[in-house]
Amino acid sequence: MSVVKNSGLRLGWQVQHEFSITQLRSSRDALELAGSVLGVGSIIENKRRDDHREPLLRWSVKRRSDLVEVIVPFFERNPLRTEKRNDFARFRFVIGRMERKLHLDEHGLVRIAQITEQMNRRQRSRFLESSEAIRQPPDIRRVR
Repeated sequence: MSVVKNSGLRLGWQVQHEFSITQLRSSRDALELAGSVLGVGSIIENKRRDDHREPLLRWSVKRRSDLVEVIVPFFERNPLRTEKRNDFARFRFVIGRMERKLHLDEHGLVRIAQITEQMNRRQRSRFLESSEAIRQPPDIRRVR
């Protein structure tokens, strides 16, 4: 999940939501099983820029209705037992905010960007570093 620039939108930014599982190509069967069991998503090959010998595959679900109706309920019934459970809780929280359309105003978008920074690779949000976010009043940028 990330907040990306999209000049066609009112705020100029968009929340891109995606649930994905990444495996080496030799583990394709596991990704196919996930897609088969859940009935959603697709498998995409990631082009690797490193010196690994085997490509990565990613099972990806991007359609919000699939995330809300399939992915979130599945993992609520079958909680993750790894550190990823915290990322999933954040993911579920953001999807819930989006369902309530809270991502459509500056305050909600800042909060979502802050949460996505804490997920997975924990990269700094481009939105929070942007001039648009920096110009926001401090009470908007520091939403908790």
